[in-house]
Amino acid sequence: MNRAAIDLWVGLFVALGLAALLFLALKVGNLSSTDVGETYAVQANFDNIGGLKVRGAVKSAGVVVGRVGEIRFDRENYVAQVSMNIDKRYQFPRDTIATINTSGLLGEQYVGFEVGGDPEMFKPGDVLKKTQSAMVLEKLISQFMFSKAAEDEGKK
Repeated sequence: MNRAAIDLWVGLFVALGLAALLFLALKVGNLSSTDVGETYAVQANFDNIGGLKVRGAVKSAGVVVGRVGEIRFDRENYVAQVSMNIDKRYQFPRDTIATINTSGLLGEQYVGFEVGGDPEMFKPGDVLKKTQSAMVLEKLISQFMFSKAAEDEGKK
């Protein structure tokens, strides 16, 4: 093989490697635009959203059914308002519960839908009535530590 052919193969290999890194970076950052389709918006209010971000996944039964569209702070009720864009292929009952869950090693947070049994389905712009906020690890640890301290104090 001559020098020009080797340089061509090395250049092609480097270009493929850079393309693979770009693809992985977009997937990790939820910035890829592979899930384009018609959606409808629903909203939910949470006391604490933890590390939930815009473009975060909305999942039901482990399947991505939408994305977080916008996160706002309600100054009147002091809650986080999360607007979600749900794929029109998926319809959910009005008594569906929205929870904020953590998945994966990186601790990515997403909104999980726990489906109810109401025969009436969500309409665009509806607000989910039942929500469960994110579990904050620091708060759980402090509650455990304080309960242990109180337990030890009670033994004395």
